Amino acid sequence: MKTKSKMWGTCLALPGLVITASLSVGCENNAKTNALIGAGVGAVLGQALGGSTEATLIGAGVGAAGGYAIGNEQDKNEADGR
Repeated sequence: MKTKSKMWGTCLALPGLVITASLSVGCENNAKTNALIGAGVGAVLGQALGGSTEATLIGAGVGAAGGYAIGNEQDKNEADGR
């Protein structure tokens, strides 16, 4: 029982740490920043749901791609002055 409790504590704390670290460091544009955040959150969710290295890597890849796509659109909107 302690192992499951410890795992869930880590799963809940890690996304907060990833987001805090990426926001404090930042990147030169929204696409890169959101890709970094997406990769971190995706990796945590992949590990939590799949429980394997493969699931972690897939989650990181999907998160990074989604984050980049969202950030790229934000960059386009900022460039257009919206």
